Amino acid sequence: MKYQLFTYEKTERIARSGISIGADWFDLGHVASTAGCTSLAAASLDDLVAHWASCMPELDKLAADLAAKPDRFSPATLDPASLVLRSPFGRPGAIYAAGANYRDHVEAMGLAFNQKLVLDPKKEGVPPWHFLKAGAATLSGHRGEVAYPARTERLDWEAELAVVIGRRAAKVSVSSALDYVAGYMCANDLSARDHLVRDGVDPSSPFRFDWIGHKCFNGSCPLGPVFTPAQFVRSPENLAIKLWVNGELRQDSNTSNHLYGVAEQIAYLSERVDLLPGDVILTGTPAGVGMETGTFLKRGDVTRVWIEALGELETRIV
Repeated sequence: MKYQLFTYEKTERIARSGISIGADWFDLGHVASTAGCTSLAAASLDDLVAHWASCMPELDKLAADLAAKPDRFSPATLDPASLVLRSPFGRPGAIYAAGANYRDHVEAMGLAFNQKLVLDPKKEGVPPWHFLKAGAATLSGHRGEVAYPARTERLDWEAELAVVIGRRAAKVSVSSALDYVAGYMCANDLSARDHLVRDGVDPSSPFRFDWIGHKCFNGSCPLGPVFTPAQFVRSPENLAIKLWVNGELRQDSNTSNHLYGVAEQIAYLSERVDLLPGDVILTGTPAGVGMETGTFLKRGDVTRVWIEALGELETRIV
């Protein structure tokens, strides 16, 4: 029985966990208590993913009970339209993000800047590359509002598949890497493009580039709207991915355009540092970002990221 997990605000900005099955949304603590699953009753999604191997069988059983006897749990029913959804995870581990990882995006950027970029780096022996986004302060949830960062004029969008690690991964093989994934979410890697290269700094200076200013500001990592366990995603390498700005389709691709698949990224990262439960990997963005055309976000703009089987994540720039 497919289920998804989410985090919402109940009262006084207190975070609560939830579980959804199809169109039915429930308070996880309430249904877990009713079903006698005491270990789930007070758990946040951060707690669940920290002990994913032991929690998953209980979640599977609870979902089956919800589907079989929904009336028994009706007092815990929620209206998703009225919920204030947070990022599913409030205390993520490291947030890794892949750069230049879609064939169509690399090709589009090459055309936009009249550069001949390598479209198949694996053939040349080039490994994937990642940068880090900051932690909890960068998070935003579904229908969240993100303040336009100061001293920025080129704020860009990047629809991405987010991968959540469910158990320690140390030097794992590509063939086994997906066994370490707890699940997936939609993400938007908001980017302040004008902060990547510092104005007035000599091109030969080691202080010329500013990846913190480019990628790390409050709300720069919207995640959600829900967390989908990996067992319900047939393959992370064949998911349609789209993004709209104010209702206009800007990105329309498929994760099959990954230059390096999810498994390859996990294996590569785990060679250098152990990946831990709760770590998040943003796996790259397809063609259609604002940088390609010089069109950027403004205050009041609304972006929507949709990924097949994972849901739709909305963000407003304020």
